[in-house]
Amino acid sequence: GLLEECRRIGGCPTGEARITGGHLLSARFVIHTVGPVWHGGAHGEEVLLARCYQNSLRLALEHGVASLAFPSISTGAYGFPVERACRIALAEVSGFLREHGAPPLVLFVCFSDEDYRIYTETWNRLRPSLTSAR
Repeated sequence: GLLEECRRIGGCPTGEARITGGHLLSARFVIHTVGPVWHGGAHGEEVLLARCYQNSLRLALEHGVASLAFPSISTGAYGFPVERACRIALAEVSGFLREHGAPPLVLFVCFSDEDYRIYTETWNRLRPSLTSAR
Protein backbone atom coordinates (compact mmCIF):
# COMPACT_ATOMS: atom_id res chain seq x y z
CA GLY A 1 0.00 0.00 0.00
CA LEU A 2 0.87 3.66 0.29
CA LEU A 3 2.84 3.28 3.52
CA GLU A 4 4.98 0.50 2.04
CA GLU A 5 5.68 2.56 -1.08
CA CYS A 6 6.70 5.52 1.09
CA ARG A 7 9.06 3.30 3.05
CA ARG A 8 10.67 2.09 -0.19
CA ILE A 9 11.32 5.70 -1.22
CA GLY A 10 13.38 6.09 1.94
CA GLY A 11 12.70 9.72 2.78
CA CYS A 12 12.72 13.05 1.06
CA PRO A 13 15.09 15.95 1.78
CA THR A 14 13.62 19.36 2.58
CA GLY A 15 12.54 21.17 -0.58
CA GLU A 16 12.42 18.06 -2.73
CA ALA A 17 9.39 16.02 -3.78
CA ARG A 18 8.57 12.38 -4.46
CA ILE A 19 5.57 10.76 -6.13
CA THR A 20 3.77 7.55 -5.24
CA GLY A 21 0.63 5.84 -6.39
CA GLY A 22 -2.62 6.88 -4.76
CA HIS A 23 -3.43 3.32 -3.67
CA LEU A 24 -6.78 3.37 -1.82
CA LEU A 25 -7.18 7.15 -2.10
CA SER A 26 -9.34 8.69 -4.79
CA ALA A 27 -6.21 10.28 -6.30
CA ARG A 28 -4.13 8.45 -8.90
CA PHE A 29 -0.92 9.83 -7.39
CA VAL A 30 0.28 11.43 -4.16
CA ILE A 31 3.11 13.93 -4.38
CA HIS A 32 5.04 14.13 -1.12
CA THR A 33 7.21 17.11 -0.22
CA VAL A 34 9.00 18.20 2.92
CA GLY A 35 8.71 21.86 3.76
CA PRO A 36 11.22 23.79 5.85
CA VAL A 37 10.93 24.44 9.56
CA TRP A 38 10.76 28.20 10.18
CA HIS A 39 13.84 29.48 12.04
CA GLY A 40 13.24 33.21 11.63
CA GLY A 41 13.75 33.51 7.88
CA ALA A 42 17.53 33.83 7.69
CA HIS A 43 18.22 30.14 7.01
CA GLY A 44 17.02 29.72 3.44
CA GLU A 45 13.48 28.81 4.42
CA GLU A 46 11.85 30.82 1.61
CA VAL A 47 14.05 29.22 -1.07
CA LEU A 48 13.35 25.74 0.31
CA LEU A 49 9.61 26.38 0.39
CA ALA A 50 9.67 27.63 -3.21
CA ARG A 51 11.50 24.43 -4.19
CA CYS A 52 8.72 22.35 -2.59
CA TYR A 53 6.23 23.89 -5.00
CA GLN A 54 8.58 23.82 -8.00
CA ASN A 55 9.51 20.17 -7.53
CA SER A 56 5.93 19.09 -6.84
CA LEU A 57 4.68 20.87 -9.95
CA ARG A 58 7.48 19.36 -12.04
CA LEU A 59 6.49 15.85 -10.92
CA ALA A 60 2.84 16.60 -11.67
CA LEU A 61 3.76 17.73 -15.19
CA GLU A 62 6.00 14.70 -15.80
CA HIS A 63 3.21 12.32 -14.76
CA GLY A 64 0.38 14.03 -16.62
CA VAL A 65 -1.48 15.02 -13.47
CA ALA A 66 -4.71 16.86 -14.34
CA SER A 67 -5.34 18.41 -10.93
CA LEU A 68 -3.19 19.10 -7.91
CA ALA A 69 -4.12 20.20 -4.38
CA PHE A 70 -1.59 21.87 -2.10
CA PRO A 71 -1.92 22.40 1.63
CA SER A 72 -0.30 25.52 3.03
CA ILE A 73 3.10 23.81 3.22
CA SER A 74 5.10 24.36 6.44
CA THR A 75 2.57 26.73 8.05
CA GLY A 76 1.30 24.24 10.61
CA ALA A 77 3.69 22.56 13.03
CA TYR A 78 6.72 23.92 11.14
CA GLY A 79 5.75 27.50 12.01
CA PHE A 80 6.27 29.21 8.63
CA PRO A 81 4.32 32.52 8.66
CA VAL A 82 1.17 32.05 6.57
CA GLU A 83 1.48 35.42 4.80
CA ARG A 84 5.01 34.67 3.57
CA ALA A 85 4.19 31.08 2.66
CA CYS A 86 1.10 32.21 0.76
CA ARG A 87 3.05 34.72 -1.36
CA ILE A 88 5.61 32.05 -2.22
CA ALA A 89 2.96 29.45 -3.05
CA LEU A 90 0.98 31.78 -5.30
CA ALA A 91 4.08 33.11 -7.06
CA GLU A 92 5.58 29.67 -7.71
CA VAL A 93 2.34 28.10 -8.93
CA SER A 94 1.45 31.12 -11.09
CA GLY A 95 4.91 31.20 -12.65
CA PHE A 96 4.86 27.47 -13.37
CA LEU A 97 1.39 27.62 -14.93
CA ARG A 98 2.38 30.63 -17.04
CA GLU A 99 5.45 28.76 -18.32
CA HIS A 100 4.01 25.25 -18.75
CA GLY A 101 0.23 25.66 -18.92
CA ALA A 102 -0.22 22.59 -16.74
CA PRO A 103 -1.54 21.06 -14.59
CA PRO A 104 -4.94 22.43 -15.63
CA LEU A 105 -6.28 22.70 -12.07
CA VAL A 106 -4.35 23.68 -8.94
CA LEU A 107 -6.17 24.03 -5.63
CA PHE A 108 -4.94 25.48 -2.35
CA VAL A 109 -6.36 23.74 0.70
CA CYS A 110 -6.38 26.03 3.74
CA PHE A 111 -6.12 24.84 7.34
CA SER A 112 -8.48 27.50 8.72
CA ASP A 113 -10.85 30.31 7.81
CA GLU A 114 -8.05 32.75 8.65
CA ASP A 115 -5.68 31.01 6.22
CA TYR A 116 -8.41 31.13 3.56
CA ARG A 117 -8.81 34.87 4.16
CA ILE A 118 -5.05 35.40 3.83
CA TYR A 119 -4.86 33.37 0.61
CA THR A 120 -7.86 35.18 -0.89
CA GLU A 121 -6.62 38.67 0.02
CA THR A 122 -3.08 37.90 -1.13
CA TRP A 123 -4.32 36.49 -4.45
CA ASN A 124 -6.53 39.52 -5.04
CA ARG A 125 -3.62 41.87 -4.27
CA LEU A 126 -0.97 39.99 -6.29
CA ARG A 127 -3.08 38.65 -9.17
CA PRO A 128 -2.25 41.45 -11.64
CA SER A 129 1.50 40.92 -11.29
CA LEU A 130 1.30 37.11 -11.07
CA THR A 131 -0.91 36.58 -14.10
CA SER A 132 0.66 39.08 -16.51
CA ALA A 133 3.17 37.84 -19.08
CA ARG A 134 6.74 38.63 -18.19
